[in-house]
Amino acid sequence: MDSKQYKLLRLKIMGAITAFSLIPLVALGSFMHLQFSQGYHERIAHSLQRSVENRKAAIDMFLEENILQLRNMAGTHDFEQMSDQAYLQHVFSTMQGGNKAFIDLGVIDGDGRHAAYVGPYELGDVNYRGQDWFEKTMLKGVYVSDVFMGFRQFPHIILAVMRREGNRYWILRATLDSEVLNALVRNYQTGQRGDAFLVNSAHVLQTSSSLKGAVLGKIDQLAGLSRFTGARVEEHSVHGRAVLYGMAWLDNVDWLLVISEAPGESLSPLFRTQAIVISMVGGGLLLIVAGAAISTRAIVDALARTDRHRAELDARIMQSNKMAALGKMAAGVAHEVNNPLTLIRESAGWIKDLLTEEDPEAIKNYEEIAEAVDKIDQNVERAKGVTHRMLGFARRMEPMQENVDLNQVAKQTMAFLQNEALHRNIELRAELAPDLPHTATDTAQLQQVLLNLLENAIDAVDHDGTVTIRTRTEESGKRIQLSVIDTGKGIPKEMQGRIFDPFVTTKGVGEGTGLGLSISYGIMERLGGGIAVESEEGEGATFTLTLPVC
Repeated sequence: MDSKQYKLLRLKIMGAITAFSLIPLVALGSFMHLQFSQGYHERIAHSLQRSVENRKAAIDMFLEENILQLRNMAGTHDFEQMSDQAYLQHVFSTMQGGNKAFIDLGVIDGDGRHAAYVGPYELGDVNYRGQDWFEKTMLKGVYVSDVFMGFRQFPHIILAVMRREGNRYWILRATLDSEVLNALVRNYQTGQRGDAFLVNSAHVLQTSSSLKGAVLGKIDQLAGLSRFTGARVEEHSVHGRAVLYGMAWLDNVDWLLVISEAPGESLSPLFRTQAIVISMVGGGLLLIVAGAAISTRAIVDALARTDRHRAELDARIMQSNKMAALGKMAAGVAHEVNNPLTLIRESAGWIKDLLTEEDPEAIKNYEEIAEAVDKIDQNVERAKGVTHRMLGFARRMEPMQENVDLNQVAKQTMAFLQNEALHRNIELRAELAPDLPHTATDTAQLQQVLLNLLENAIDAVDHDGTVTIRTRTEESGKRIQLSVIDTGKGIPKEMQGRIFDPFVTTKGVGEGTGLGLSISYGIMERLGGGIAVESEEGEGATFTLTLPVC
């Protein structure tokens, strides 16, 4: 696989690990948050319902106490007493001593006229006979009015009780300060966006509302809401926000108590918990992604190393197969060529012997014939050298095991080619590591490989350059290396992958057979080592031999 395929594989594995790790985490977190959120909402709604029930009871009790006080006053006093202005003043003062909610107090006869009045307004001559509250009080005996303006032109509430004395009917009437009721209701408001108010059946505010407006304002949102028993909690959307409404009808008057609460304020602990959970999930996500990235990189890197190792093994097996096939072919070719070469050499020798018996002056072109015979003999020798190398390659002789000093082998081999290098003005350098461990190998075959590499390096430099032999021990300490570095023209990239194949050469036609590096590769394999090449075209080449330490 190439780098893109490894990258894609890494992304796939990382995505799979991350997904399978996050799915349970997110599912568990979502489930816990949902359960906690539902439970918290139910708790808020239940708490609001209990608050409405308790506050409704408190308001009912407030109204009942004031009505009961009027009943007691009317029941324990007759019309003659109560119609006395001074006495009424005394009664009113007594009432205000324990209850500051009353603004005034009046005694009204059966014709609707004030028999006596105590209070801040001039209402002594007012006749209430045509007023709705008067008629209802005479009819029901007790009356609690809605908030209205009336003659006072100020929002107020009327509490009235009727007293019958024989054939006489009269009414004890008191005005209740709406601000007292308003303050009582407003005390129940919770939160900055909460609200609490009373509204009558006509949807008119009986107390002020921080969100809906002042007293006697209209609330259309509650239109069509019929009377019900107990307390009720409903959720509505107001300006895009969820609002809980707790509602309950009062017992003594047709008023609806409404307490609203913004869940967002009550749910602030939930939101804090949610933020903590999100932070924890985010941190967990980062850890999972980091762990997945590290694990995936380790897995893919191990796979890449395995693939490279397998590719190297495949290349070695292929190279071995090539070498085996080449060995068989080389053996056959060498035997087939050696026979005619032997015949040619014998014939050339016979011709040379015949020429020695003849008079050179008697034979025209004697010298040319003798020279041709010498050339035949030289080329036959050259061809025999090639076939000898081919037979040596084909035999793949088992190496001897000797304790070898690689530095010493390098020095001896360099000495063979010193004159050739001087002739071409090439400097042979030795950078040999001191205290280099010995290796168990075949000195002759190793020297053959090194000699071949040095000859190739000198040929690659040609003139005016440098060839360096460098030895070193690997960091593991288990293997040693010998590198032959030249400053020649380098090896083209397209040839580096097959430079050890038979008959592949960078030399010109007729200058090399392409067998030297192939034979060297086979020898190094038999010696239990290896050979590798590194090269940049135009910057020389480096051939490195690797051998195990004894």
